[in-house]
Amino acid sequence: MPAFDAEPFLASLTTRPGVYRMVGADGAVLYVGKARNLKARVTAYFRASGLTVKTMALVAKVRDIQVTVTSSETEALLLEQSLIKTERPPYNVVLRDDKSYPYIHLTEHPYPRLAFHRGARKEGRYFGPFPSAAAVRDSLNILQKLFGIRPCEDGFFKNRSRPCLQHQIDRCSAPCVGLIDRDRYADDVRLAVMFLEGKSQDVLAEFKAKMETAAAALEFERAATYRDQIDHLRRVQENQYVHAAGGDVDIFGIAPAEPPVRTLEDSDREAHAAAVGAASRSDRRAASQVCIQGLFVRDGRLLGHRTWFPKNELGMSGGEMLFAFLSQYYLGGGEREIPKAVIASAPMEDADLLSSALSARAHRKVEVASRVRGQRARWAKMASENAEISLNALVADRKNILSRFVDLQSALEWEDLPKRLECFDISHAGGESTVASCVVFDSEGPVKSDYRRFNIEGIARGDDYGAIEQTIQRRYSRLARGEGVLPDVVVIDGGAGQVNRAAEVLKSLHLDDIALLGIAKGPTRKPGLETIVQAGGGVLLLPPNGPAMHLLQQVRDEAHRFAIAGHRGRRQRQKRHSVLDDIPGIGPRRKRELLAHFGSVASISGASPEEISKVPGISRKLAVEIHGSLHGQ
Repeated sequence: MPAFDAEPFLASLTTRPGVYRMVGADGAVLYVGKARNLKARVTAYFRASGLTVKTMALVAKVRDIQVTVTSSETEALLLEQSLIKTERPPYNVVLRDDKSYPYIHLTEHPYPRLAFHRGARKEGRYFGPFPSAAAVRDSLNILQKLFGIRPCEDGFFKNRSRPCLQHQIDRCSAPCVGLIDRDRYADDVRLAVMFLEGKSQDVLAEFKAKMETAAAALEFERAATYRDQIDHLRRVQENQYVHAAGGDVDIFGIAPAEPPVRTLEDSDREAHAAAVGAASRSDRRAASQVCIQGLFVRDGRLLGHRTWFPKNELGMSGGEMLFAFLSQYYLGGGEREIPKAVIASAPMEDADLLSSALSARAHRKVEVASRVRGQRARWAKMASENAEISLNALVADRKNILSRFVDLQSALEWEDLPKRLECFDISHAGGESTVASCVVFDSEGPVKSDYRRFNIEGIARGDDYGAIEQTIQRRYSRLARGEGVLPDVVVIDGGAGQVNRAAEVLKSLHLDDIALLGIAKGPTRKPGLETIVQAGGGVLLLPPNGPAMHLLQQVRDEAHRFAIAGHRGRRQRQKRHSVLDDIPGIGPRRKRELLAHFGSVASISGASPEEISKVPGISRKLAVEIHGSLHGQ
């Protein structure tokens, strides 16, 4: 594609609001932006001076610009975020899609259940969404300790003959075996709902009244139970409540790791050209490191926090970065809850625009502010300080990993620093459900988007050599065809046998120029006693406590963790397979209804066709087929 001729294009641009998309040589969208005045905004990219290095690198790659005119700047902002989500341009702030947001689910049942929930919402009440799964589990833990609401599935609940462990550790009142009557349980559920709605002071007042009533009636054990609940609730309030605070507020703090990038003037011609070339060749390590910390307050209660490390490819200021992040966070799609107020730690030039867009989305007034006082200013400061701490920890960790790569380079006696390292491990249980893992590290740490797992089939039980051979063959056959990035170093969690088998596969693929190492455990499996094996029988001598050895141990442990997680998941999927899955006409929903009604496959087998047909969704004909299948007929 020829270079972009900006002059005639800019001359024809409209001054109306809209969205522009910058397209590269391969037709991929590089950047999506919105503008109040398209002509003025796009022209600014092609001025002779005042551009940052990273912006010039972007402009140098542009081969076409596509514009879409909108009726207002707010509409342009909404369209911009939609296009960013669809196109995922490399120079925009792009948040990866979250899973559906977690909720607490209160079921419809004579003895309702409180449980973690993701996905589509059906019957019952839902509380949330919460900022993270950890926040949901923390809240459920508190609810169980305070109110004893059952966490078990209905099928488990229906088939109990004695209390389970949750009752023994005082986290469930055991309604399954009648240790609490329906009215008292309903009262506990009512109090739990009040707590979830942020009415903890009302719950505390009721606990105090019940304690006094029980003490007056000489029911001292019951009064002591209420006393313990009051103490626990007070501790929860101290941990979760922000003093003198109220309302629904999201607070975001930002911590950039480097100062704003200086601009280049016309007089810096040589530096200008060199900078453009260097920036165009730079990878993601050249991008500014930024950390954004979010705190989420609902009804004065701190629900939790989250941390993001978005890429700042254009070297934007803190306010610009926060505006781009918040626009994508709230308007980029999904079911994101919009609070009554959003507080940013850095001033945003277009805060009013974001407020208008959020208000339109929420159908109510949403405040977006950065210049705040009192408690809100303390929130913003707390978010910024936490962001700075998280960012410093990330940068320090990356520097530590880089030093380990440098030490490995020295040990291998290479002129160039290894840029990519891949490690493999095999996990199985007695040869069953064998899974191989591949983890990837570069000088910044784990590259989790490049992690892979392989389900191993067609080998003898427990044949680790065959598993490694199949894994290396599958992994590098594709890469040998140029369909991915080849590593500089391959590490095998194993000894000479596995390394030599992997070396044979790499040689057959004409990839024998890749350095191949094996990390064999010592006689007592103690860290530091490993032997680093090379292909052909050689040994790489590394100091037991040196950075290079620590790097190999780190990637080995990560590969081991990733393999075990994959193996356990595969084994669990196999365990969940039921004889019901082999019956025609029984899908996930009917299987769930059958198990909820009877509790187990054994109970279904002992039931008559008439009893089976009483399950919702099971006809008389299907009940006969289920009965026949379970009895081999």
